[in-house]
Amino acid sequence: MVKYLKPLSLIVLLATMFGCTTGKPNNIEAVTPFVLNKYLGTWHEIARLDHSFERDLDYVTATYSMNEDGSVKVVNRGFNTQSKEWKEAIGKAKFVENNNVGYLKVSFFGPFYGSYIIFYLEPDYSTALISSYNHDYFWLLSRHKQISPKQLERYINIAKKAGFDTDKLIYPKQ
Repeated sequence: MVKYLKPLSLIVLLATMFGCTTGKPNNIEAVTPFVLNKYLGTWHEIARLDHSFERDLDYVTATYSMNEDGSVKVVNRGFNTQSKEWKEAIGKAKFVENNNVGYLKVSFFGPFYGSYIIFYLEPDYSTALISSYNHDYFWLLSRHKQISPKQLERYINIAKKAGFDTDKLIYPKQ
């Protein structure tokens, strides 16, 4: 019994460390009311903070649709400029609170989820600002491949006021 305790403890520790990333950063509140059916479809990544899982990706899209079990299918796709290949990650998202709040958790591998917090959303669902569990994660998504410089400046100011380091934003080609 004792020989199984150490590996089991390690598994519990890792699951706790990596599975509990569904919190919200300070000063970030999810949009409400939120209507999932209006949010479904394809979004283009206008800006993001850099992370290894998106490094060197241009033409990035996120497409959301419904799974049969009621969860949201997430398909993130981008063109890797170094390998000259399209990369795709498929995951699923579920609401953390109730389904009229833009606060979901998303998983791309197994039982491990990360926060997906829509903290700003245009009333017509044309542009969204997304965070995860801390200020190191930020995405500016649009239904359009490009937005005007004036719109971009406005959204960057919203992100900056929310505590994101907008000087480190990456603007992938669309």
